[in-house]
Amino acid sequence: MNFIYAPRRVVSRRADHAFTVHKLWAQGADEKTDLSHLIDRSYAYGSSRELRWHLAERFGLNPQDCVLKAA
Repeated sequence: MNFIYAPRRVVSRRADHAFTVHKLWAQGADEKTDLSHLIDRSYAYGSSRELRWHLAERFGLNPQDCVLKAA
């Protein structure tokens, strides 16, 4: 499954590269579906890898089957 996410940087002394997900879409052949309402957008992810694992768990996929692209 292909995901496109719009990250929002978290300003914190403890988390150098942390970000939250402002928007999340599933990319289909001809359309994008907004999935933002299905995740906790206040959670601070430490990496895109962590986001990929979270999405795989949330949607019942293998992490290898999740393709992420920042908007």
